[in-house]
Amino acid sequence: MEENLNVTYLILGGHMEVEKYRHIYFIMFLIVYLLIIYSNCTIVYLIWKHQNLHEPMYIFIAALLLNSVLLSTSIYPKLLIDFLSEKQIISYDACLVQFALFYSLGFAEFLLLAAMAYDRYVSICKPLQYPTIMRKRTVSIFLALAWLLPACQVVTLATMCANQKLCSFTLTVIFCKNTIYKLFCVTSRAITSFGLFILISVAVFPVVFIIFTYIRILKICYHSCGEVRRKAAQTCLPHLLVLINYFCLFMYDVITVRLYYDFPKIARFIMALQLVLYNPLFNPLIYGLKMKEIYKHLKSLICQDKMH
Repeated sequence: MEENLNVTYLILGGHMEVEKYRHIYFIMFLIVYLLIIYSNCTIVYLIWKHQNLHEPMYIFIAALLLNSVLLSTSIYPKLLIDFLSEKQIISYDACLVQFALFYSLGFAEFLLLAAMAYDRYVSICKPLQYPTIMRKRTVSIFLALAWLLPACQVVTLATMCANQKLCSFTLTVIFCKNTIYKLFCVTSRAITSFGLFILISVAVFPVVFIIFTYIRILKICYHSCGEVRRKAAQTCLPHLLVLINYFCLFMYDVITVRLYYDFPKIARFIMALQLVLYNPLFNPLIYGLKMKEIYKHLKSLICQDKMH
């Protein structure tokens, strides 16, 4: 810990041989960060530009990809600074801000995927009612709830953490997440209970809802023609791939902090990277290549660039 004008600093102790490989780390992660911004923003731009993509399904995809950019921006700039710094430290206040941003945007991803699942359910199971159910106002409400609900909950949790007394000042990770609980002198039952409530309300419940909607979709598709089954596969499969990957990584993050087993440093380092690497990097690939209409415009954009 370092004290400067009553500012508490924490050591980020999860880095692997940063003194030896700092420049390699910096170049690799800068390239990854730029790829995340470029690939996600390209798909968002295509959805914004083309009128035929101004449908609820594509608007939710754009929101999901924009969420990935925001999530990455809450982590990567600080990581890049740390790679070039002699000491990997962060003030406790800044750590709580990063904690709040990471989990607010992380939980928002589950709610956005739930909104997308509901959109697919209405489109495939209630096609005649789709225009009246999925209106612009409905989409706006879903988007507002997806970002504001977890933000309010996680900011409240971060405020509760700010009032806790610290007995340790070294985190075993490379950025601030729920491992900050291990710094507290006394485990707070209120923080643990409220954290569990947040997890259930904005992660577990959306996942159960998504599974339920896809079971209903599969039932409808089983009794439908080949065209309906093909449409369902094209639009639902990417959502399921993203959900399964993200849920497994998120559950690992939540469960490991509550286990007393001391995971090897390399394992913690790799898993922490996967949380901020896989989805932001592969979401635009999944939606850009698997979604027929987006892929068509993406192909057209690439061909135009080649001609110029």
